Amino acid sequence: MALGFVAGLRSAFAPPRYISLPLSGIDISTSGVKAVRLTESPVGLILDSYAETWLDAGAFTDGEIIDRAAVVGAITGTAKTARVSVTNAALPESKSYLFETSAEGEGKGEWRTAIEQHLDELIPIPPQETAFDIVGVGPGKDGTTRVAGIGFARRVVDETLSAFDEAGIGIAAFEAEQFAIARALLPIGDTSTTLIIDVGKTTTKLVIVANCIPCFATTIGIGGHALTLAVQKHFGVTEAEARKVKADKGIVPAPGNEDYIAAMLSTVSAIRDEIAHRLEYWQEKAGPESGHEPVSQAILAGGNASIRGLPEYLEGSLKIPVAPGDVFTNLAPRDEWIPELDYRESLAYATAIGLALRDRIQLHA
Repeated sequence: MALGFVAGLRSAFAPPRYISLPLSGIDISTSGVKAVRLTESPVGLILDSYAETWLDAGAFTDGEIIDRAAVVGAITGTAKTARVSVTNAALPESKSYLFETSAEGEGKGEWRTAIEQHLDELIPIPPQETAFDIVGVGPGKDGTTRVAGIGFARRVVDETLSAFDEAGIGIAAFEAEQFAIARALLPIGDTSTTLIIDVGKTTTKLVIVANCIPCFATTIGIGGHALTLAVQKHFGVTEAEARKVKADKGIVPAPGNEDYIAAMLSTVSAIRDEIAHRLEYWQEKAGPESGHEPVSQAILAGGNASIRGLPEYLEGSLKIPVAPGDVFTNLAPRDEWIPELDYRESLAYATAIGLALRDRIQLHA
């Protein structure tokens, strides 16, 4: 789904490939700003460049730009390193409102008009203060069309656009994180109902997608940093040393590390329980009446998704297959090229890569 929050930034006619804009994406999160640039090669689409700039705690919190100078500076520096001048950019999941409804009419224009009449029933923001977009997902009852949509407060869109303007980076389009991450991790045309678990620094984001379209999203207020703090407390080491221990040891039991595992599980179990609670609710409601299938698999992404033992630990409780994601799923075949970006590190770039793929892969039913 392409969000239409910024119009008129591209010609109505696509330029020839040899003068077309690069495929680029920039993602702002609590931990920092990430940018990627994709290009065509003889073997297909590949990662041409990438960059990340860390943000101090509190600079970007709960989807809000708190320290504007820091965020703008990070956008500027990251984009320069990744050689990005025009980009697709993410709008935060925590500030979004996913909805599903039925609409009368033919095509997106008529569906929007119909939905605007009762938008206040779908999004808890005054309609005049709301930016929203929609996509058809299938036939509804009595000749209507089932429509999935997402809305944001216009203030969020305007503030994000203003930050990119100040950084001197052009915006081709804004898109919600949920849609970008689904595009990066799921193969084109995937029809499964999948739970994406994005384990970030301070939060864990859950997105359930069906036919590559997000239909449920929520955020858990616990992330990988809580595990880092548990390691720090147990071993009495610095944060940097704790991150290394966390990456090396994970949550895999081994002789002599019983106390360490207990310390880690006291935190990771809280994340697991929150995921299980939300998944259980979905699985109970899934069926013909809801129009949705049960979740059949879970995919891990995010900067803390590569913790050893995490997929197996979650799989035992969620009772569905759980596997680390592959952010290069829709790029050139891996036997034709080797990404420079380390696999563990790549999982933090899922949203940015999904944004960069937006002009190549449109999400629709």
